[in-house]
Amino acid sequence: MNRMEELYHEAKADKWFQRFVVFCRIALAASFIPSGYVKMMGERFTGLPPNNPLGHYFDALHMTGYYYTFIGVAQIITAILLLIPRTSLLGALMYFPIILNIGVLTYATRFEGTRIVTFMILASLFLLIWDYKRLKHLWLSEPPETEPVVIKKSLGNRLRVIFFGSSFALIAFIIIGTFYLYEIRPGNSEAECRGQCASGKNPAACETFCNCLYTQGQSLDSCLATFNKAKDIRTPEVK
Repeated sequence: MNRMEELYHEAKADKWFQRFVVFCRIALAASFIPSGYVKMMGERFTGLPPNNPLGHYFDALHMTGYYYTFIGVAQIITAILLLIPRTSLLGALMYFPIILNIGVLTYATRFEGTRIVTFMILASLFLLIWDYKRLKHLWLSEPPETEPVVIKKSLGNRLRVIFFGSSFALIAFIIIGTFYLYEIRPGNSEAECRGQCASGKNPAACETFCNCLYTQGQSLDSCLATFNKAKDIRTPEVK
């Protein structure tokens, strides 16, 4: 057993890590149950306006009929599996591709909730790593371990400080990084889109972008191209 596996088994035996795993499972399940229920009932999932890039996507998804219902059922089942200890690994395996797809979608549409979705992706990935011992037998031919694992050296509180300290640092990095990730965002409404114009470097170009999205109903890529062209226009200096 290498040092990484020793650390893994030490974390598995630690009550703080065990509680954090329970927290992740409950939090991830809680995020899927309301959204899945809304889809099962055939209701519109979000209050985003139709001309918002993500709102337009959800409107189209809402009109797919039983496929929309199927997504809701899958989310509810995944949430239930996560909450049951014996099926939590299956729930994590189902959850990860779903939330990863949502994450790519939110980044592609510059959604304001991208940070939260990113945290959900990381929590889902953590749950898969937590069950690494069970997952590794899917691709390795090693027989399952039957003898109890003996931890030779314990880091004690140091392991907790390293993990949770790194987690908080990663959260801060994501919050700050996503804030500067895009020069302009569509926002969750027209008012939110226009609200960023006054404090931006190019207020006129920003207004043009918001008009393109919410008034003209153009696509995000088209409006981004319009925004970049508007930035290049220089107002003649008055002599």
